[in-house]
Amino acid sequence: MASMEEDFPRGGTEKNTTEPKKCVKKHDVDNLFETRETAVAKKRKVVQQDETKKTKKQKVQAGDLKLNAVASVEILHLRNLKIGTLMLGCVKEVSDFEAVVGLPSGLVGYLPVCNICDSYTNILKDNLDSEDSLKEPVCLPELLAPGMLIRCVVSSLDSVKEGQISLKVSINPKHVNKGLSSGSLKPGMTLSGCVESVEDHGFLVDIGISGTKAFLPKKSTSSKQDLNVGQYVTVLIEEVKNDGRVVRLSQDPQALGKAFAETQQGWTLDTLLPGLLIRARIKRVTPHGLIVTYLSSFTGMVDFLHLDEDKASTYNTGDEVVARVLYVEQSTRHVSLSLRRHLLPPGGAVLDSVSSEQVGEVVQGCKITALHHHSGALLKMPDETTVFVHKNLIKEAKEDFNPNQLLSQPEHTLRVIDYSPMEQMHLGTLRRGTVECQYFRYQDIKVGQIIEGTVMDLQKHGVNVRITDHIRGLIPKFHMADVVLKNPQKVFYSGLKVKCRVLSVDTQQRKLFLTRKKGLIESRLPLFLSYADAKVGCISHGVIMCIKDFGCIVRFYGDVSGLVPMQELSTERVANPQDLFFVGQVVQAKVLRCDEKNKMLRLSFKAVTEGDIKEVQTAKFDFEVGKTVEVSVCRKVLNGLEVTILPEEVPAFIPTVHLSDHVTNCFPLWSALEEGDTISNVMCLSKTKKKGIILTKKPLLKACLHGVPINLSELQVGMEMVGWVKSFMPYGVFVDFPYELFGLAPIAAMSDQFISDTKSAFDIGQTVVAKVKNVDTEKKRFLVSLKVSELTISEEGSQDRLIQGLKERMAVSEMMTCRGESEVLQQLSAVSLGDKLKVTVGDAREDGMVTLTSDQLREATVLVSKDHTKGVNVSPGCKLTAVILHVDFLKSEVQVSLLPELTATRKQLEKGSKLTATIQYTDKDFAVVSLGDTGRMSIIPTHTHINDIFSSNKFHVGSCLNVTVEEPSCNELGGLPLVACQKENANLEWSKSNSTDPEEVVTAIVKKVKPTELLVTVLSGTKGTIHVSQIEESPVVGSLPTTSLKVGSKVEARVTGGYTVHGRWFLPISNPDLHAYQLELSLLPRKPNEIKVKYKPGEEIICFASKYVKETQSLEVHVKPNVMGTVELLAMITKAGQANHPQTLYKPGQTICAKVVGVSTSRPIHLSLSLTGTHKLEQGVITMAIVRKVEPHMGLFLKLPFENLGFASMMDLSDEYSDNPLEPYKQGELVRCYVIGEENRKFNVSLRPSRLYKEHKKVTDPDIQSISDITEGQIIRGYVTVINDQGVFVRLSRKITGRVQFQHATKYLVNDPETLSEHITKSSLVTAKVLSVNSAHVNLSLLSDDTGKPDILPESLELPLRLMEEQKQESDKIATKRKKVISESQQQDDENNGQTVEKKQSDKIATKRKPVISESQQQDDKKNGQTIKKKQESDKIATKRKQVISESQQQDDTKNEQTVKKKQESDKIATKRKLVISESQQQDDKKNEQTIMKKKACSDKDKSTEKQKTLKEKKLKTKAEDNDSGVEVFFREEEEKPLHKKCDQVKLEKKEPKRLQVAFDFPWESTLCSLTPFATVGDTHDSSEDEQEVTSKPVKKTRKELKEEKQNAEQQLSKLEAELMDTSVRPDNTTAFERLLLSSPDSSLLWLQYMAFHLQSTQIEQARAVGERALKTISFREEQEKLNVWVAMLNLENMYGTQESLQKVFERAVQYCEPLPVYQQLADIYAKSDKIKEAENLYKNMVKRFRQEKAVYLSYGNFLLRQRQSDAASALLQRALQSLSNKEHVDLISKFARLEFQHGNTEKAKSMFDKVLSTYPKRTDLWSVFIDLMVKHGSQKEVRELFDRVIHLSVSVKKIKFFFKRYLEYEKKNGTPETIQAVKQKALEYVESKGSDTTS
Repeated sequence: MASMEEDFPRGGTEKNTTEPKKCVKKHDVDNLFETRETAVAKKRKVVQQDETKKTKKQKVQAGDLKLNAVASVEILHLRNLKIGTLMLGCVKEVSDFEAVVGLPSGLVGYLPVCNICDSYTNILKDNLDSEDSLKEPVCLPELLAPGMLIRCVVSSLDSVKEGQISLKVSINPKHVNKGLSSGSLKPGMTLSGCVESVEDHGFLVDIGISGTKAFLPKKSTSSKQDLNVGQYVTVLIEEVKNDGRVVRLSQDPQALGKAFAETQQGWTLDTLLPGLLIRARIKRVTPHGLIVTYLSSFTGMVDFLHLDEDKASTYNTGDEVVARVLYVEQSTRHVSLSLRRHLLPPGGAVLDSVSSEQVGEVVQGCKITALHHHSGALLKMPDETTVFVHKNLIKEAKEDFNPNQLLSQPEHTLRVIDYSPMEQMHLGTLRRGTVECQYFRYQDIKVGQIIEGTVMDLQKHGVNVRITDHIRGLIPKFHMADVVLKNPQKVFYSGLKVKCRVLSVDTQQRKLFLTRKKGLIESRLPLFLSYADAKVGCISHGVIMCIKDFGCIVRFYGDVSGLVPMQELSTERVANPQDLFFVGQVVQAKVLRCDEKNKMLRLSFKAVTEGDIKEVQTAKFDFEVGKTVEVSVCRKVLNGLEVTILPEEVPAFIPTVHLSDHVTNCFPLWSALEEGDTISNVMCLSKTKKKGIILTKKPLLKACLHGVPINLSELQVGMEMVGWVKSFMPYGVFVDFPYELFGLAPIAAMSDQFISDTKSAFDIGQTVVAKVKNVDTEKKRFLVSLKVSELTISEEGSQDRLIQGLKERMAVSEMMTCRGESEVLQQLSAVSLGDKLKVTVGDAREDGMVTLTSDQLREATVLVSKDHTKGVNVSPGCKLTAVILHVDFLKSEVQVSLLPELTATRKQLEKGSKLTATIQYTDKDFAVVSLGDTGRMSIIPTHTHINDIFSSNKFHVGSCLNVTVEEPSCNELGGLPLVACQKENANLEWSKSNSTDPEEVVTAIVKKVKPTELLVTVLSGTKGTIHVSQIEESPVVGSLPTTSLKVGSKVEARVTGGYTVHGRWFLPISNPDLHAYQLELSLLPRKPNEIKVKYKPGEEIICFASKYVKETQSLEVHVKPNVMGTVELLAMITKAGQANHPQTLYKPGQTICAKVVGVSTSRPIHLSLSLTGTHKLEQGVITMAIVRKVEPHMGLFLKLPFENLGFASMMDLSDEYSDNPLEPYKQGELVRCYVIGEENRKFNVSLRPSRLYKEHKKVTDPDIQSISDITEGQIIRGYVTVINDQGVFVRLSRKITGRVQFQHATKYLVNDPETLSEHITKSSLVTAKVLSVNSAHVNLSLLSDDTGKPDILPESLELPLRLMEEQKQESDKIATKRKKVISESQQQDDENNGQTVEKKQSDKIATKRKPVISESQQQDDKKNGQTIKKKQESDKIATKRKQVISESQQQDDTKNEQTVKKKQESDKIATKRKLVISESQQQDDKKNEQTIMKKKACSDKDKSTEKQKTLKEKKLKTKAEDNDSGVEVFFREEEEKPLHKKCDQVKLEKKEPKRLQVAFDFPWESTLCSLTPFATVGDTHDSSEDEQEVTSKPVKKTRKELKEEKQNAEQQLSKLEAELMDTSVRPDNTTAFERLLLSSPDSSLLWLQYMAFHLQSTQIEQARAVGERALKTISFREEQEKLNVWVAMLNLENMYGTQESLQKVFERAVQYCEPLPVYQQLADIYAKSDKIKEAENLYKNMVKRFRQEKAVYLSYGNFLLRQRQSDAASALLQRALQSLSNKEHVDLISKFARLEFQHGNTEKAKSMFDKVLSTYPKRTDLWSVFIDLMVKHGSQKEVRELFDRVIHLSVSVKKIKFFFKRYLEYEKKNGTPETIQAVKQKALEYVESKGSDTTS
């Protein structure tokens, strides 16, 4: 009873009566627990009495206990989950609209943004309804954070596609806490809620209980920061007031960690919440978990996933544990608990780990630790990490679960598919499909990679593709193909396998975009996956996504896009980019500029070249000649295979001729290979920018690549190299070699026999061996020989080539047989050479061949030649036995033989046996032979040497030859015997009968003495030679060893070797293949243990001179009988004079001591030697050199010994600098130089005598090695390098340059570098003084005071002197005084005048006069030495001038007082006059400048009296004020400067700006064309007459007269202005035209008017001249203006010229302009002038030349239709459709139809439009054009029918509305009220139909 009371403390009388009544009422309401309490109490009693007794009460109790009884322990399965289940979850990911929540047992739920709380949902709704909402919602990531534990409830379980269930949860408190009420709230409870509002001192929290306000003070929050509305919080109830209507909460973490759910708090199964901490007692331990009791009466379970791993094996019944509630299923009363540490205090609020980097990994070696049949299995990974595999993922989808099979496997391979934060455990799968899946997550797919998928369905926006079961992709509409598909449903259907490339991947949104564009999928260019990949100069494929007026926008991968400006679209001018490009087009773009930070990319289309593409494609491959690679065939072309190198996937090319060394095997191999085949053992041959990487499969070329020269400089005469035939010429054949070398084999050196035709000897691509005969390094070419007699004979290689060739043929048969199931190929592959067949004779052919039939080869053609039917009855129908000779897989033919000796029984062969073989079948490379009477057959090569082109002629059917059996059965030959042809007796063999044996000492007689050898005869009669090196053991340097022996003398010699028959190739005596007719002897004794000598660079050797070769400028020497050497000229001499006759330096055969420079790797051994004692260049070496190039202003480029290059700077040519240091040197000159050092593979050398000769000590200009050699104040010389704005730069040494600032360069005032450049040329020798020196700069001075040398600028320039400091100060003082005098005069003028306007005028005059005064002042200073005193005098003169000017102004202002208003009007008139006269002023100044100068000089001589001057001043002043034209008058300035002399005036005139010269009385009444310059006035009037006229006139005019003169002048000026400003008035004379052309030289209209002016007067030649002037004058940028002139010239020649002159002008126009417009203009000219034949011929030429231009076809079609040639126009249209692209067809047809409407057949035009519109019914623009034409040319009935068709189109409503408006307008204009009403009714019906469609 005691225990039962503890379990049910709220029942019966045992309850303490001190509790409040309200609590008692609350418990009384809970009837369920009252009933269960009594029943349990009774049950407990019965159990204590007798546990085994079964009573009725116990059964009743058992039924009640099922409400919270736990029979078994299982994990939570998704199928058992129900809506309303309360769960504890952990936030995994948060986005703006939903959060991903991890739930128990690895389940995943989704929390929508609308399931947070009601207050947050209301804010979202308000924000959506009103754009000006004051409450801006906080985004979901700010309310929830990953790792946060939340209490949630299952809100929905919706089924999605493919049977998957979407689990959605809610944290809304009213759903989570729905079991609680205000009365059930107790202090110490922990609840979840969301912030409802933010108050001043805290927050109102929504806990989901109606009638309860929960307040969370700010001081009680955990973060001490403001919470947002909607923020999820877990809180502790601190205080409950007013029966639960007011609750105070706390968020103290420590208090929450200690808050356990107690029995006193009144928790029931209806109110129990997940996340509560409870104390539980273990009731039972099961294999799958624990069953526990808690809160006295409740029972729960703990599954194995939530056991503490450290204590899992120590749990016992009765133990007390601390647990947290995981989930509560209220309908079944199931409660699950967790004992995991991360969910218990001190944690339990936020989890640290919510994801794992191991997700997606495939892990091997995992072991099962526990298997739970109803839940899953626990496995340990190799790193001891635990993984849970659900039971559905342990087995395959359609297999039964077999635990025994699973446990029998010791290790498993799994894939980690997820991470469960609630269990802190990885989740995995054992399904093979998922484990082996390449793409498991979206993160596994990388942008740019190629993947395969299956089409799911086709939507409007694209194609949905399934990559895996969990990954879907989309192919957008524009990426379905390279072009936009009109009917994609014909291409894409469900289940179609497609190959795509990934465009972009959004892992967060789980979006994958793909492309099916072939150009992108097959692209081998680098991909721009990010802006960092788009390096400048890189090229990649992209897609045009947008076309604008300013260019095209190209999209690459991810978010990378760039702009192609208009100027970069094409090499030609692009007016409209949409004519060339279309949206979705795949293009190649080159990066011009990339701003990675701002994500801006500038691209170019026109900069992409084929060479750039090849270079980009091959850049990532480490190319090396001779490197062996594996390739995959991509495409077959006519001349080879396009392949990709694996695994880099770099494109390359294998020419067909490089597939084999055998020419006959190349094409069969090419035919047998298919796309996708892999070829191994391919060698890299060459790499060029244009062709890319070239590969080869030639075995012989690969074997002989080692030791091949890399460049021309390594070639040596006598080398043998393997190459291939490149091309044929009449004079020889070019042979190509590795490393881009190719030589010429002249026709005489191609063969040992005569060749008449070079093409008959070899085939293109044939492998050959060539011997270098001559090398021309200057012209970079060399000659080779292909003669077999000059090459080393290698007959052993013929068998290797035979085996290799047969292997290739077998490979062809295997590849062709494996291609599909062709019955013919299967039959051919079943037979081989020598097989016997039963055949039936068929018909005979014209060529003598007889056809046979065989059951074994039913589908193939069996043939037998007449040579193989001798003695055999070949009547049709005879049955015979045949032997196969040859099988041709390409032609499906089999060659057989019917000869009895071949069909006889076969005999065994023995190795080494010699037989007579008969040739039965032959081709270019191989021959089939029968071996005597053995019945056996074999194959032999037809070429004994690879270069032997005539040996195959000896192999014809029926010929015999002797062979030796080497192998009776050779596997490489398919079991056939391997035989070798016996050698002919052409060579003299070394036999035992010979009297001389190897190494035998013989007696020889000297027959002839040569400088390098002795010709001797052995007593047996054999001839021999003794090399010069084999005469004396230690010859004296300079001696001639061969001269020590005389002709006829006998010597004892030792046989050492011999020479071959065909050539002078030395073979040692030890060579077993020695076949010699001439012995090689030696007079030297044999040395014991004699070994082969190896030469090393720097080693001294003895050699013997042979001859000097002028072509190569080298000396050939002999070292040994088989070792030659070469000494270049620079390595022979030490003085320049020795090069004049180098052939006389050494006699042939003379003994020389030399040093080895280099050793060639080819045979025979060839040495590069030096006779100067130096074998390499290094610092301090003195050597000879040849001047290769004299580089102005820099120095000499030299050719040094041992193929080195050098450079001698100008500073290193001499110890004493001269003005032209490079002048003495010429190209090809020999010089002696000193090596300073090596830099960038070039040697710096010096020609200074002080370095070359130690005794030379006179050094005027020392060699400056470093800047430390320069001291301040030092006088130094150098050469000027450059003059710019920074100063003058002087080269002081090879590496050091000094700077001279302008103030230190000359004493004259010069700030313009060009002035110095005119007088100081580059490389001028100057003397300078060092002003300062630092670590980086040297500052110099060229002033004569510093250097003692004359100034660098001559005095004749009369430049101003540069002022010193004292002079500058004094000059500043003088300038200050000037300003004061001018200001005083201005003040005096202002006071006298008293008018503001007059003051402004005087200021303007003073401003104009100041520059004149200052210029004359500077001239006077320069003329008189520029001293300070003379400047002061000039200032005084200027002051006096100003005083005179001011006095005259005062007098004139006093006499001619006028109002301010009148003066303003006068100023406006003067301004207008200035503008009008400016044009004529420029023209008159240019034409009459010289006359003006003379007139001015004459006017200076005539001086008048003072009275006349006064009158003249008054008159001119009056005119200047009243009638000022704005033109500067020169005589006024002359009279105001009486102190100047005549010479000063002349100089001033030169410095003045050009002005219009005006006489005394300006003729205003005349037009602008009749203006007379000042100089012409002097022809009729002199100055004295003018003065008399002035004197006779009255001195002063009245105001009325002045006013009238002013008005008259105003009218005349206005009239003149109107004439000049009126553009409609056409000029009527040449002068007017010339004046207008000066202002507008680029106006073609003006030039054409000028031409027309001449043509009106029939001045044809003048018009032509004007046209030619226009073409030369108009700027080259004005292309349209020039074109207009050319058209005018064409019109001119068409009307007045001849056909020849017109053709010449036309050809010139085409050359200088765009051809197409010129052709079109000439065609129009012909058509308008009725020259129909010429126009038609021209149009035909245009169609041929501009076949891709649509405008040509339109203009030609217009012409034909105007000539009523409708059929010709139709034919032209068909031709245009074939030539133009498909996208232009619609526009072209519509325009031809329009022309038909205008000039042709209306019915034909309508049919053309109908045909186009039936194909493109949604082209509303074409419908609109069709309607316009029908309205103009058709009947009303036809127009109405057309409108009725249009308004029923399936296009947008907006477009239909447009056509209804047009329909209504047409009826209003041409119809009746009834027809108008009918249109309105149709419109109403259309609107109603659209409304009904929308509603449905």
